Amino acid sequence: MADAAKENVYEVEELLMQPGTYFNPQTEVVVIVDDSTSLDQEVFDMEAYEGAEWVRVSDDVPVDEDRRDQVLERFQAHYHPGSAGSVSETALEQGDEEVDEGEQGQELDSR
Repeated sequence: MADAAKENVYEVEELLMQPGTYFNPQTEVVVIVDDSTSLDQEVFDMEAYEGAEWVRVSDDVPVDEDRRDQVLERFQAHYHPGSAGSVSETALEQGDEEVDEGEQGQELDSR
């Protein structure tokens, strides 16, 4: 694993202690850790929550989806496994002049 990639790999226990946006490539789940909000701890002194590690507060996801997508795209562009100027293998296989079998091309008007 490259050094840059190692710097960004976290275990669950670590990421839950550090605010940020995390992505699990195996499960394709994004976790956003935000420690800026505080809840009244008296709410969790009730017996029903005693010993609970996690409590779902809401089914809503209070995230700006556009901003989340920008962050993920920036990460993808910065940590792309190829070089900065790399082109995908599929793109290299397809030339501009290549026409797939059965594909209808347009005839140019040569007036």
